[in-house]
Amino acid sequence: MSTPLEEAMDTLIRIFHHYSGKEGDRYKLNKELKELLTGELTDFLSGQKDPLLVDNIMKDLDSNKDNEVDFNEFVILVAALTVACNDFF
Repeated sequence: MSTPLEEAMDTLIRIFHHYSGKEGDRYKLNKELKELLTGELTDFLSGQKDPLLVDNIMKDLDSNKDNEVDFNEFVILVAALTVACNDFF
């Protein structure tokens, strides 16, 4: 039986691969990142007023400047958003 954290990790992996497999390199996100963010982080994005937010997120995440977001870069986004959403910190 999986623990809640193991299930969360599995969900994170599955969501990434669901979107990354749609176009181009199946291990990276490019155009799919916007679809992932708008489809999976609707509450987060609904409170944002910057129309370039998704483009800016893409630029910030793309640490190796290949215009794509790999799984490691995606996990950094999720971790940063998790910290930002944690009321304790």
